[in-house]
Amino acid sequence: MTQRCIACHAQFPLDRIVYTCPQCDGLLEIAIEPATLAQCPWPPTRSRGVWRYEAFLPASAADAVTLGEGDTGLHAIPTLGRALGIPRLFLKHEGENPTGSFKDRGMTVGMTVARRLGARIVGCASTGNTSASLAAYAARAGLRAVVFVPRGKIALGKLAQAVVHGAEITQIDGGFDDCLRLLRDLSTARGEIYLLNSINPFRLEGQKTIAYEVCEQLGGKPPDAIVLPLGNAGNISAIWKGWRELHDAGRIQRLPRMIGVQASGAAPIARLLAGELDSPSVANPETVATAIRIGAPASAPKALAAIRESHGAAGHVSDDEILAAQARLARTEGLFVEPASAAPLAWLAKTRLDADTVVCVATGHGLKDPDAVLRSAPEMKRAAPTLESLRRVLELA
Repeated sequence: MTQRCIACHAQFPLDRIVYTCPQCDGLLEIAIEPATLAQCPWPPTRSRGVWRYEAFLPASAADAVTLGEGDTGLHAIPTLGRALGIPRLFLKHEGENPTGSFKDRGMTVGMTVARRLGARIVGCASTGNTSASLAAYAARAGLRAVVFVPRGKIALGKLAQAVVHGAEITQIDGGFDDCLRLLRDLSTARGEIYLLNSINPFRLEGQKTIAYEVCEQLGGKPPDAIVLPLGNAGNISAIWKGWRELHDAGRIQRLPRMIGVQASGAAPIARLLAGELDSPSVANPETVATAIRIGAPASAPKALAAIRESHGAAGHVSDDEILAAQARLARTEGLFVEPASAAPLAWLAKTRLDADTVVCVATGHGLKDPDAVLRSAPEMKRAAPTLESLRRVLELA
């Protein structure tokens, strides 16, 4: 395995700390030769979790910084499936990970590599989920954690996680993109902080295991399409990489379409593909879906490649559509996801995708960001402590 630039294809050893290509500033990925992939055991022999796929990963399970991430449920959601015209509709609930989001998959691999490389301080810019995950895994690894968040634009449930795990939190008077720019400058200028945002290719290696798990959970076959939220855009490329590796290893015979969904107030990739923008960047992104409130996705080149190579798509939905889909999922299927995770279902509700088997990826649990739900909650009923009062309030005979 090597680190390889996706633009100029320059290669670098795994033990070199580099976040983008020194030759062309292109994004990096971890390259595994097809012959090596073909030798990886499938299905894996290890029992569970992300490290079940050790043979496909650039680190050793024996050295893993782990909290038992992975093995999240692939939930059939037939009521919604019937309503949306999709015979087999599933929700891959990444909110079931240790800190409540998909970030844990990437963080277990990224933190393992950070410790192997001798890092003392790890850092991230975050809209919430990354900060929570980094803080927990840094605590597990015994490393100092620093987190940059946009002031006043992070869900309190996520911020509380970073606080309780002991991260040093700095609020930046700006957006997520400002936070990441400053962290990149600190990480590259003197190497004081090991950067663990998704621009780090080792992070995405953990996240690609979503594809592996879905494949096993569907009996060894890919779905027709994967639909997921797009924020900083690393996850769609990571999952696509997982499917490509299974295909290159001869484990699957076809590939799914990759479909990314953004909030209308923060939709640079969707608007670029629609011909409305010249570059994947919008100023002052704003949406109730805080996890995808990002105007200049760092992994946009990888995401665009995943969408185009898979003959996929990108779309955007309004905040009202997101909140309606979140409530619909909870009330018809009993599954509570954060607003960003409801964006794929909101898109399916108005697009009517022609497919038999579709997997929506819910990237975080609803308890990560309950504020939006509570702001729109109906007024609670009130009763005196008597049966007569309760019957009257509940309109019982």
